[in-house]
Amino acid sequence: MAEQRNIFLIGPMGAGKSTIGRHLAQMLHLNFHDSDAEIEKKTGADIAWIFDVEGEEGFRNRESDMIDELSQKHGIVLATGGGAVVRPENRAYLSARGIVVYLKTSVDKQLARTLKDKRRPLLQTEDPREVLEALAETRNLLYDEAADYTIETDEQSAKVVASQIITLLDF
Repeated sequence: MAEQRNIFLIGPMGAGKSTIGRHLAQMLHLNFHDSDAEIEKKTGADIAWIFDVEGEEGFRNRESDMIDELSQKHGIVLATGGGAVVRPENRAYLSARGIVVYLKTSVDKQLARTLKDKRRPLLQTEDPREVLEALAETRNLLYDEAADYTIETDEQSAKVVASQIITLLDF
């Protein structure tokens, strides 16, 4: 696993996967990919539009295809979408092809980090806290199950978390 030098970041929206992933890739001289950004690049449409037109199921199909494609690369850091773990095939791709790091965060921190972000379709609701709590209830066990390592991100900067990952993985 480690010889592939792939690091896959999982966790809920607002955990810092993309920001931490960019720092981590830069520090390790690896290529960085964000599965959501790659889906947008490939389709020419943003995630919210895909959700509107194809629904969550259509988006999840695209996400699974993209995670399969990206996880076959070597020497990458991949930030996945928060819901990537809901599909067993995604968890299998990630576990088999690299080291999976769960970036854990609280609902309070998620709310603070995503408050003004209109690009998160699941949070475009009257009560985003309720949505985040429901997602945590169903997904946190999946994150735990898929992860090789777990790191709390609430009270640390992205650079500090990236450094912790490097130390933890002995890269």
